[in-house]
Amino acid sequence: MARSAVRAPRGAAHPPLLLAFAVWGLGAALYLIGFFQRVAPAVLTRELSAEFALTAAALGNLSAVYFYSYVAMQIPTGLLADHWGARRTLALGGMVAAAGALLFGLAESYALVAFGRFLIGGAVGVAFVCMLKLSTHWFEHARFATITGLAVATGVVGAVSAGAPLRWAADAFGWRPVMIASGVLTAAVAVATWLLVRDDPRDFGYRSHAPERRPGAASHSVLGGLRAALRARNTWLVFVINGAVAGAPLTFAGLWGVPFLVTHYRLSTATAAGMASLLLAAWAFGGPVLGALSDRMGERQPIYLVGAASAFVGWIVVTFVENLPLAVLATLLCAIGFASAAVMIGFALVKESVAPALAGTAGGITNMGNMLGGMLLQPAVGWVLDRMWSGETADGVRVFDLDAYRAGFMLMLAWMGVAVALVLFTRETHCRHLVR
Repeated sequence: MARSAVRAPRGAAHPPLLLAFAVWGLGAALYLIGFFQRVAPAVLTRELSAEFALTAAALGNLSAVYFYSYVAMQIPTGLLADHWGARRTLALGGMVAAAGALLFGLAESYALVAFGRFLIGGAVGVAFVCMLKLSTHWFEHARFATITGLAVATGVVGAVSAGAPLRWAADAFGWRPVMIASGVLTAAVAVATWLLVRDDPRDFGYRSHAPERRPGAASHSVLGGLRAALRARNTWLVFVINGAVAGAPLTFAGLWGVPFLVTHYRLSTATAAGMASLLLAAWAFGGPVLGALSDRMGERQPIYLVGAASAFVGWIVVTFVENLPLAVLATLLCAIGFASAAVMIGFALVKESVAPALAGTAGGITNMGNMLGGMLLQPAVGWVLDRMWSGETADGVRVFDLDAYRAGFMLMLAWMGVAVALVLFTRETHCRHLVR
């Protein structure tokens, strides 16, 4: 895609969808890789626990260190996307993520493996916010929730690839070569991003979809923009709500669901990883479907509420109903995944509650809330499991009983209950900007 090949008279027309998706898609590629890396420890629990002699709490912390740096990068990423540009931010993030993946695959100590995870989390943390920023410029506003849903779907495809496919690859080639290969692929995405992505269609000679600033509209400094985004009520509410609705599947499918299914449903690790992948696949499918439905209805809050409440009920059943038939369990996990895709409605609510120029900053704050759930819940559940461990092991790895998992999963259920109640206090935007 040479720049000269797509140049058109300035302002002549909006960019064609194919070009818009090509630009946006490179950001989506880094987001997909980020989700793959986020979920990978859930499938590699046996290898990581045995090789580095990890307790449940230590394994939880190894998985969650990704979230520590990811969450820490969200507000800086929003500020960078608004003031430095999505292209530069994505390319730099991709190169750092590649270095982290290579370190993770080559490290011989727990400290270095954890540092590799830390680098990966902070670096891929730029992807989603930059995708939101690019979508503001490259797609019309009426498509925003749909595009955000596709973004969620893209990421979850990465998570699904870290389920049964990663298990197969790790069994066939070893977990280290697979992680090293992921680092090489990430570096290639970073180079392609630098060469092909542009922040705005005007760089290719097309008209931008970004709203024009109204005469007299406030101009914000970096910190002023942050303060303005934080003043919106929806920003704070969605921050807490999305932490629960996204945090629960990230905790289950991202770490503790596979050992739970292996222990209590007597599944193989590969089959359990496949079951967890069903949840993530349904999450991927639900994102664009719920986004398109919200755009068509012209409302955000009803879908947000129904999705959060349905996921809450589903998690209660998974946690407290024993020995579900596998077909019922699989259907239930799919329903939970689909309902959990309502998190993307939160992104639309926040974007429409702040000035368009603050889209990156607001998206960063919202995504920070998304990742906060996984960051806090994964190690917290591991801590509860260790407290209730009976001493049983299998091949040197701790085994936990059903009561231990129920106690651990109660943490995510409590947060989910609060989140459902808070949805009622969000401000409906009717799919339009409340602030210009």
